[in-house]
Amino acid sequence: MEPRAEKGDEGENVRITAQLLKAKTGEFALESILLLKLQGLGISELGCLGECASLEWLDLSGNAISHLGPLAALKSLAVLNLSANRVGSLEPLGACESLQSLNVAGNLLGSLQQLQCLGGLRRLESLRLHDARARLSNPVCATRAYRSALGDLLPGLKAIDGERVSGRGSELYQLCRDLDSSLERGGGAGSLEPPGAALPWVEEGYWERRPARRSSIMEEAYKQFNDVLRECRELSERADGTISQAERALSVRSDPGSYVF
Repeated sequence: MEPRAEKGDEGENVRITAQLLKAKTGEFALESILLLKLQGLGISELGCLGECASLEWLDLSGNAISHLGPLAALKSLAVLNLSANRVGSLEPLGACESLQSLNVAGNLLGSLQQLQCLGGLRRLESLRLHDARARLSNPVCATRAYRSALGDLLPGLKAIDGERVSGRGSELYQLCRDLDSSLERGGGAGSLEPPGAALPWVEEGYWERRPARRSSIMEEAYKQFNDVLRECRELSERADGTISQAERALSVRSDPGSYVF
């Protein structure tokens, strides 16, 4: 039978153990674990999880976790899913210098100040606090403009709540938000005003294919290649001439009258 997470004295607090981690991954050493799925096990204490020094991908969704202390030791962690837990502080994650994607939808984060600890994570690109499909959120999401404020707080983010906020493709999400805002301001159907002239939502020429740029290195390579090709052609012409001369000389000597018996 597969080992389960260890329960505390009260029989409710489930704690991560080395035995559980080895059974889930098949690894003999915790330092060798790279990917770990521990969702929906009722875990409330992370136990020895910090000993998984090489861990890069971790799913702890659907548990009862409130304290993240051991995660501070995971310097290689790139993807972390903590959705549907009881997390009220993300301070330990400030030490996860490799973190790129973080999902904390469905927790107890009540203010943007609780997210300031993520400001030093230079690689963090995706942050999810709200998941409409799974009906998971945080108290901070009740603030109407929390996404724009979050973008100012963490300017390196490229995706917030699964929507692109920067980079190619973000214009579509911005267009949808603008449409929603316009409809909300318009109120009922009777208060809608006739639409004005439609304005482009991307710059002129945005969809045009741009010619590939050729670097100076490529230009020099092309030049050298053409020089070599020209030399090969000249050598080929000289070879053809030499062969023709040899053939003419052989044809003259093949005349029977040129031989003395």
